[in-house]
Amino acid sequence: MVNSEKTKLSPLYEKRIEDMRQAKLYYNKEKLKRYGGSYDTDDHGFICFDEMDFTPEYNEDNMIYGCKLIGRNLRRFFNSFPAYIHPSSALAGCWAGAIARFAKIGLRPSDQPVHLKPIHEKYGITQSGIGAMNHLGPDMTIGLQLGWKGLLEKVRYYRSFNAPKDTDFYDGEEELLLGILEYIERHVKYAYSMAEKEEDPIVRQNYLEIAKVNENLLNSPPKTFREACQFLAHFQSIDRTYYLGGALGQIDELLRPYYEKDVKDGILTDEMAVWILASLFYNDTHYSQIGGVTPDGSRDLTRRLSFLVLDAVHYLRIPSNIAVRVWEGMNEDLLRRAVEYILEDGSGVCFSLSKGIEEGFARNGHPIELARMRAKVGCNWVALPGIEYPLQDVSRVNMAFALVHAMDDVMNGDEEPSLEALWERFSHHLSIMVDCIKEGYDWHYEVVSRNTPEIVLNLFCHGPIERGLNCAQGGVDIIGLNLDGIALATVADSFAAIEQRVVREKRISWQELYNALKKDFEGEENIRLMLKSIPRFGNPDSLAEGWATRIRDEFVYQVKKSRTPKHHLEVIPGLFSHGDIYAYGRNLPATPNGRKKGDPISHSSEPDPGFAKGLNSFSPTLKANAVALVQAGYGNSAPLHLDIDSDMLKREGGVDCLMALIHTHNQMGGTLINLNCITKEQILKAHEDPDSYPDLVVRVTGYSAFFASLSKQYRQQIVDRYLTDDK
Repeated sequence: MVNSEKTKLSPLYEKRIEDMRQAKLYYNKEKLKRYGGSYDTDDHGFICFDEMDFTPEYNEDNMIYGCKLIGRNLRRFFNSFPAYIHPSSALAGCWAGAIARFAKIGLRPSDQPVHLKPIHEKYGITQSGIGAMNHLGPDMTIGLQLGWKGLLEKVRYYRSFNAPKDTDFYDGEEELLLGILEYIERHVKYAYSMAEKEEDPIVRQNYLEIAKVNENLLNSPPKTFREACQFLAHFQSIDRTYYLGGALGQIDELLRPYYEKDVKDGILTDEMAVWILASLFYNDTHYSQIGGVTPDGSRDLTRRLSFLVLDAVHYLRIPSNIAVRVWEGMNEDLLRRAVEYILEDGSGVCFSLSKGIEEGFARNGHPIELARMRAKVGCNWVALPGIEYPLQDVSRVNMAFALVHAMDDVMNGDEEPSLEALWERFSHHLSIMVDCIKEGYDWHYEVVSRNTPEIVLNLFCHGPIERGLNCAQGGVDIIGLNLDGIALATVADSFAAIEQRVVREKRISWQELYNALKKDFEGEENIRLMLKSIPRFGNPDSLAEGWATRIRDEFVYQVKKSRTPKHHLEVIPGLFSHGDIYAYGRNLPATPNGRKKGDPISHSSEPDPGFAKGLNSFSPTLKANAVALVQAGYGNSAPLHLDIDSDMLKREGGVDCLMALIHTHNQMGGTLINLNCITKEQILKAHEDPDSYPDLVVRVTGYSAFFASLSKQYRQQIVDRYLTDDK
């Protein structure tokens, strides 16, 4: 039986973790000063170094591309910023910024997809996936087994074995690894120098231990729990630098052998392990998963270390990106502890749901055993560690644009307007958008490897180094590229409003509707409110519910009906908007759901805020049912955001109620739950005066962040979706 006891910390380890928390708050304030008062991304472990001096080396056309030049620049960059060790941390190093901040890096002009730009502009496609980077899951066991020096030897061996005419790929990988080893060596020297200056014997000993850990990593793979965590911390800093990578994988399984061996050898206690884990999470917010099931489905993966990960997140109380994998045979104590910590802290882990992820991925023709190996390693997405190139969360089609163009076609055509005609034109325009993304993925496949290869993640995948191929172009065995459809509720509520107000009730005519849309409802507020006040998606008795499933089915059909036209790459449908609902609404004309031009679109596959007003039902359950109903169904996550008034939750059953909801959503085919539990009063006060709540942590759209760090728009979308018991 797994030991699930909460770890009790001594004053020493309590202080060390609290010191790191306070440092994170300080550095966050510094970042906000530097970047205009807000940033709407993951709370990366970025630390500002004013004394950095780095000038990149360019190609003859004043750009950076190609593996060798990128590797050389990364090597120089890692040697350009100061060594860093927080005196209360168990680990050395930090992330000092991305190379993209200092250089023109990306697709060279001749590789830009100019032939697709007219379609992108017509349909508001701002994320085409072309040139996208890093959205795949590494297999960190490769690095943990070989170490940095072993990875360098592997690169050199396969360069000699394959003897390619063009050595650019291997030259770049070697330059990167040499830079990493030099980076670690500088931290060894820095740790020893800090130990010499330090008067506090406890802090001095910590510096000496950090020096020894990093000294060992210069020549060998990690052998202890602390060395393994230090290896991961260095990887985080390096991975972030190059196109903001951010994945680790199944962290409890990665570290379990080291933990169990050190405990057996008597050199590691649970409170030490929690401190070391907290140091890793202080270093950065890379995405990781705990719990889950073995590939054959016979055994739960939860171990003592899984609970220590939860304890570390709880004690540190800063943004972190840990997911608990939920399945029907899981350790219920792990789920309960995770929910309890969220209720206590207001936020915490997210919940990656096995049924929808695994059965959906198997629908693509993969064995269910392989599907069980997919780990939550991104904002909304999962991936097979080291063998899959999924490129999730990088391409989107705003389905509301298809509706806008369909309305123009129907109203300016020769035939009488009708719902059937509108649907036909909507499907037509949606197919153009989807086909454009597919053609763009063929283009990406051809050009990205000679421009910006996955120089970091190639090292942690099965195949790229062995084959001498970038993982985006045959380096790994499985390519299944994602495409997200967005604005589902916006479109579903629009079709439902037309059906109810124009077709069934005949309260307004097609022409009156069209005129109101073209005027952005100016002088037509009565029409706007009439359209907006219909029962909306999320209401189980609404017309919109049927339209939502029909739109989902059409989008899935358009994606799955064919592979990419040239290279026959598989494309997998998803429904995820990230937090970009304001950006995607900014240039979108008014829509028939009563939304005005420039207003945000709906979130992912979720109902719009306020959908449950007036319904005599527990709104989180209604929302969960709606999101489960419209999952794309092929293994890519469409998240459920539950932002619940904790006062309401107490009246509804608290922990047990949430655990039941999580399990039910999993059984219904849901894929991901992001959960915040704060009182309505607190979230409103924090929104009004974010500086008064500098340490309030929330889940945004899959990632975790300080609420005060977000822009007013991003904060507003969290406030808007907050579920209370207001009827």
